[in-house]
Formats: sequence, C-alpha cells, structure tokens
Amino acid sequence: MKTKIKDVSIIEIPRVHDERGLLAVIEKKTIPFKIERVYYLYDVPSDAYRGGHAHKELYQLIVPLSGSFDVLIKDGNQSKIISLNKPHKGLLIVPGIWREIDNFSSGCVCLVLASSEYNESDYIRNFNDFLSFKEL
Repeated sequence: MKTKIKDVSIIEIPRVHDERGLLAVIEKKTIPFKIERVYYLYDVPSDAYRGGHAHKELYQLIVPLSGSFDVLIKDGNQSKIISLNKPHKGLLIVPGIWREIDNFSSGCVCLVLASSEYNESDYIRNFNDFLSFKEL
C-alpha cells in the first residue's frame, strides 16, 4: 500500500459560537468516510501507550475532546509526531499508516470515529509485518 505521511491530515471540525459557548458538529460532509464505529479512550495514565498498529482498510478520525495527547504516525519511510489538543481539530488517519498514541494529559478524552466496525483481520499489529504490507 502506497499511502504516505502526506495523506494524513488535520480536519477542521465546524463550530458554532454564541454567548452560551461553543458547539462542534461532525456531519457526513465533515469527514471523507461513513462512520460505522465510535469509541473513546479516557482515564488513560500519562505514561500509557495506545495504538501500536496500522489498518489495511480502516479510516479513522481521532479527536481530543478534552486534554491532549501525541500521535506518532509512520508510513514505512517517514515518521511524524502530531500533538492534538483542540476539540475542533481531528486527525484523519488513512489505511496503511502506523499509529502510536501517548503523552496523555490528565483528564484526557480521545474520541475515535471509524469507517467500519471492529474487524481483527484489518489490524497489522507487528511493525515488521506492517513494513511487508507497505511493499505490496
């Protein structure tokens, strides 16, 4: 799979602001996939590590609802750390990108919107297997 770091992007989530505060809205026009699964990480210890895998077909939008965390992404040739700390900015991760999430702040909530339901066969959990997959 030939996806690259450049295929990962920050998506601006539309906001509505008035004297009562901010409202962020994710609709089908906001992200380039149909949402089939939603989950969130919370009460993650600051020294914990999540992710450590890639997906063959799954798209994900990762949103820091509260607090902050870092996402390390790799495409087999390059790597990049992206710090997420604004609830109106989500990280779009395309298939064929390795991800690791760490450096969770206290009280952090990480929302993940996914393009399909859980499917273990879509996961690549070993980095060497990931590199072999990228060569296909």
